[in-house]
Amino acid sequence: MLRIADVLAMPVVRRADPHVLSARDHVDREVRWVHTTELPDIGPLLRGGDLVLTTGIALPDGATQLSEFAASLAGSGAAGLMVELGRRWTELPDVLVEECGRHGLPLVALRREVRFAAVAQAVGERLVDQQLAELRETHRVHDTFTELSTSEAGPEDILQAAQQLSGAPVVLEGFDHRVLDYRAGPADMQSFLADWERRSRRVQPADRTSWDESNGWLVTVIGRRERRWGRLVVGATAPPSPRLVAVIERAAAALAMHRLHDRNRDSQTRRLHHELLLSLLADSSDPEVLRRVEVAGMTEGGALVGIAMRPATDHVPTANLSSHLDDVVTAFLRAGEALPARVLVAAFEGEVRALVSLPVTTDPVTSVDRLVDGVRSRVAVVAAAGTPVGRLSGADRTLRDAGHVLAAVPDRPPAPVGVHRLEDLHVRGLLMLLSDDERLGSFVERELAPLRELDARLRDDLLRTARVLLTRWGSKAAAAADLNISRPALYDRIRRLERVIGADLEDAEVRTSLHLALLAEDLLSARRGQG
Repeated sequence: MLRIADVLAMPVVRRADPHVLSARDHVDREVRWVHTTELPDIGPLLRGGDLVLTTGIALPDGATQLSEFAASLAGSGAAGLMVELGRRWTELPDVLVEECGRHGLPLVALRREVRFAAVAQAVGERLVDQQLAELRETHRVHDTFTELSTSEAGPEDILQAAQQLSGAPVVLEGFDHRVLDYRAGPADMQSFLADWERRSRRVQPADRTSWDESNGWLVTVIGRRERRWGRLVVGATAPPSPRLVAVIERAAAALAMHRLHDRNRDSQTRRLHHELLLSLLADSSDPEVLRRVEVAGMTEGGALVGIAMRPATDHVPTANLSSHLDDVVTAFLRAGEALPARVLVAAFEGEVRALVSLPVTTDPVTSVDRLVDGVRSRVAVVAAAGTPVGRLSGADRTLRDAGHVLAAVPDRPPAPVGVHRLEDLHVRGLLMLLSDDERLGSFVERELAPLRELDARLRDDLLRTARVLLTRWGSKAAAAADLNISRPALYDRIRRLERVIGADLEDAEVRTSLHLALLAEDLLSARRGQG
């Protein structure tokens, strides 16, 4: 940008002995061109930023006319007025000096003769040089972000490029005005980020890219306005140059393009993973299925481990379950990137299934634990792992094992466990191993038949009483509290339950048998739901 102060410093102007008579504090005003004239009514013909040169030969004498002349220049957005002394005036009229000062229009007296053509040429050459420099910088900005976009560079590289090109702090914020990432500039980053969320909410620009003078921010929206997902902010204590605007807008476009590429890649990856896992569960011995799985990067030689996960949030509404499962899949993919492992992962009804291929040099237990820890750093999950297998033809077994273990884990595990495995389930694990045996189903039917023959309301009350009572047998008071009934009412239900099943619950074997039947029914119901 060329300012009046820059023009005054040019050799051709310095030789004219310039003297600023009014609006000295406005000499930083931008000069966009030079206009030489002797017409008093030139104002309407000027463009914003024109620097007017005149000898004053044709200017009026009257105070009113001179006031109108100064007002017309200011109204046209003229950068300033330079008057050469000697041809009309040896000193400029006081009224012209005062009116220019009142309108904030810099007035410069040239006390020596100067060729206006030489001034216009010098200013024009400087402006052209600056425009060429700006054009080269704009091309540099364009080339930088084009290369980043075509190479599908991540947000880290894009923000770094924006900071280097702008020489200012750069902040990427989400739609909720929270800082997602930033790159520090020469300014104090702590003060730049202070109270960010509150300050950002107050900045609501009408245009896609706007300068917020109060914060010293240049702000642009990322993504289409109706589907924007964030904003990019660059520090700008002064009105931004076209180059700076180009930097922030190209950086925002590169970030939006990366998100689009990432979403497309993620969507395609998820569709492929879902299809391959379904195929493995259907027939893991099919040669075509195995070939496609190998092409996807799942190799034999190390350990293959099935993993099943569900959100750990209690009572996830059905309407939100899909979103929760999607979060688990995303977290698993990101966690997998940090390990020397290949993964297939997809959301199924109510849970997420994954198959992990680990190198032969790694310990399956430690690696799977680390992987799940990475998932939990992003989203809370209950996780289960199947028994490791060595060949893809056994992938269905480890996947099903993981699903069975997860189904056997209660909604609220008694103690926090990193990854649930068969050995962690105790009697539930035994029942899971027997779940394919039809004799287990016969046992459940025989034990629970007396209860199932009752009417629905009484059956549900007694079944719920039995479940609570068997887990709280040592404390009747706790059992009554869980059932939200009094202790006398609990004893009455116990007597009724004993009459229905025809056995005394004080007998430990009777309680164990009933408890096993209830646990087995839960496991068999879960398996039927998975099937």
